Amino acid sequence: MAIKKFVTGNFYDENVLFPAVKKVRRAGYKIHDVFTPFPIHGLDKAMGLRETSLHTAGFIYGISGTATALGFISWALTVDWRMNVGGKPFFALPAWIPIIFELTVLFAAVGMVLTFCYLCQLAPFVRKDHFNLRSTDDTFLMAVECTDKTNEAEALSFLQGLGASDVKVEFKETGWWLGRYDKERKRFEKQTEQAVH
Repeated sequence: MAIKKFVTGNFYDENVLFPAVKKVRRAGYKIHDVFTPFPIHGLDKAMGLRETSLHTAGFIYGISGTATALGFISWALTVDWRMNVGGKPFFALPAWIPIIFELTVLFAAVGMVLTFCYLCQLAPFVRKDHFNLRSTDDTFLMAVECTDKTNEAEALSFLQGLGASDVKVEFKETGWWLGRYDKERKRFEKQTEQAVH
């Protein structure tokens, strides 16, 4: 588990948060993430995030489903178990289209869900540190990552000047782990103490 230092600030208004994100980036600070209780249109561009490749992954999964269905049906009905069904040719592509379509949709849907869960680190028993539990309820939270060049006092006053409240320095685990919070808390607190000293 890698503990990192962050300067965090809560925002209570979306109209204050949005320009603050742009100003923080312009000032040269590294935004770790912005946690919001609901999606905010255009926030990804304001944060400088690149467009997702999930649609490309969905296309690849869909093509693999098409190839799997077409390959298996072709092999099964033209090579392995040839049957004359109502005088149709052995390679009866029009009759296979519904099955090919269904397998294409199945591969694309399941593949995109699994890819999304992997990228967002969502799975049963996977745990991540929360910066502020209220960020899923009624407040917006911006976490600015502290680097060797970051002056914490300046970053704190800069966020306060942009309208943030509850501005503070926090040590958090950015990755994910398997297990329970109560069992990992002691180890996490020990690593936090080591990071502070």
